[in-house]
Amino acid sequence: MRATSFHLTTTKETPADAEIVSHQLMLRAGLTQKLGAGLYTWLPLGLRVLRNVEQAVRAEMDAIGAQELLMPAIQPAELWRESGRWSKYGPELLRLQDRHERDFCFGPTHEEVITDLVRREVRSYRQLPASYYQIQTKFRDETRPRFGVMRAREFVMKDAYSFHLDDASLDASYQAMREAYARIFQRLGLDFRAVRADTGAIGGSMSEEFHVLADSGEDEIAACSHCAYAANTELAASRPTSPDADAPLPASEAHTPGVQTVAEQADSLGLPLERIVKSVVVIADGEPVVVFIAGDDELNEAKLERALAADAIRLAEPDEAQRATGSPRGFIGPVGLPAGLRCVVDHRAAAITNFSSGANRADYHWINLNWGRDAELPPTADLRSVREGEACPDCDGTLTLTRGIEVGHIFKLGTGYSEAMEASVLDEQGREITMTMGCYGIGISRVVAAAIEQNHDERGIIWPQPLAPFHVALVTINGHKSQAVADAAETLYERLQQAGMAPFYDDRPARPGVKFADAELIGIPHRVVVAERGLEAGTLEYRDRRASDNEIIAFDDIIEHLRERMG
Repeated sequence: MRATSFHLTTTKETPADAEIVSHQLMLRAGLTQKLGAGLYTWLPLGLRVLRNVEQAVRAEMDAIGAQELLMPAIQPAELWRESGRWSKYGPELLRLQDRHERDFCFGPTHEEVITDLVRREVRSYRQLPASYYQIQTKFRDETRPRFGVMRAREFVMKDAYSFHLDDASLDASYQAMREAYARIFQRLGLDFRAVRADTGAIGGSMSEEFHVLADSGEDEIAACSHCAYAANTELAASRPTSPDADAPLPASEAHTPGVQTVAEQADSLGLPLERIVKSVVVIADGEPVVVFIAGDDELNEAKLERALAADAIRLAEPDEAQRATGSPRGFIGPVGLPAGLRCVVDHRAAAITNFSSGANRADYHWINLNWGRDAELPPTADLRSVREGEACPDCDGTLTLTRGIEVGHIFKLGTGYSEAMEASVLDEQGREITMTMGCYGIGISRVVAAAIEQNHDERGIIWPQPLAPFHVALVTINGHKSQAVADAAETLYERLQQAGMAPFYDDRPARPGVKFADAELIGIPHRVVVAERGLEAGTLEYRDRRASDNEIIAFDDIIEHLRERMG
């Protein structure tokens, strides 16, 4: 591609509303252009990268026998009512009506549509297992779209679905899909990690996320230093240590005027934070719940939501907490709470002996409380966030915390959708069997942004070669003035194309510094410079995008040199 005939729109200025590096560089390099909140046009340069992601995804999906199809983006509400998600999905579901006032939605995902298709087309066990995928535009009406295409309202996604006669077949397809995902991200040259995850609104019995590792990632990941254990911290467990189990001491109340925070409580009573059990009041599906957790731990709301089987939880306001417990916030504890008030305690807090907690009256706290003697032990669950350096739950290793950007998610859906929508087949004995399902997604457009977050420097993007819009930046110095330079560049341009490389020939009559800056900004992995002085010696200048120095390569050797560098 010649620069003079390509839509290249780079800029030095960083847009004021671009908060993260990928958003800034995608706008500066001319990959995308903002149309509205969470809505972006993919410009020619960005679309080339997007297509590279799609190509890798298609290759690996096809390799495991998944069949590509394309389903409608607009979906009838009847299907969502069948599955029960029309009322449950929430405000992210963009709902609309046609001229006949029939309800539809712009699909954020396609479980209902694919299940409807398969229940119509697949009737016998002989047609299973079957896997289908599509690459399509989705829409989720984000409350606060931000970070460019990272959290946009409209985005490109690969979603795949598998159908099975039993769980054993699902397990096999799930593992094949998991391995295919690993190959996709390896193929794209990304540093990634597969981690255990919450199934969330999609549902199912098990799920794993694929994260591109980057310091700017929104998700925190706990990974073991010795084994394969890795999980999103919304789910991650550890083997935390609790204080030594001392012999029970007599419980007593202590006057603690003005003390409300856990830190103030520990300081006032001369206790370590790990000897305090703090009380957190939440509202779960409209009902108050008191949560007890160790003073040095952080409550994990995602774990709590699962433990309570709640659709939504939030921290109670001070007046809500006082109405529920009869006590001011800061002095709530397990002794003397109103009968019938729901409580739950974290595993670690349940193991603490001789602990301090609120006395359920202003300016007083208990010391030396013990579960079972002084207060009934509520139901227990893992409710805390893991910490750096804690013991792995699966081996003797320790956990490290890193950040990642979720780009893929795979689920064992089970029969939730197929039961609700009556998707069944006849087995070998002629019995009707409900199909079990799997669901597998990759955020195609999100991969582009995540790759930039992981691969950039102060000069711009550094594309891994499989993602790059062009392989080689061919730059001339004074090519518009020197016929020798122009002719040599034309020859090299043709040779690069014949070698199967994708060159970007910067034939603009611009200063060399401008051309170099643009090549670095848009992240082309290799740069070759044609100049009069080099041609006189029969050489070219070569530089890898990650390098800081040029290499002098013989003109006739440059193609082979590039092949070696590209692997």
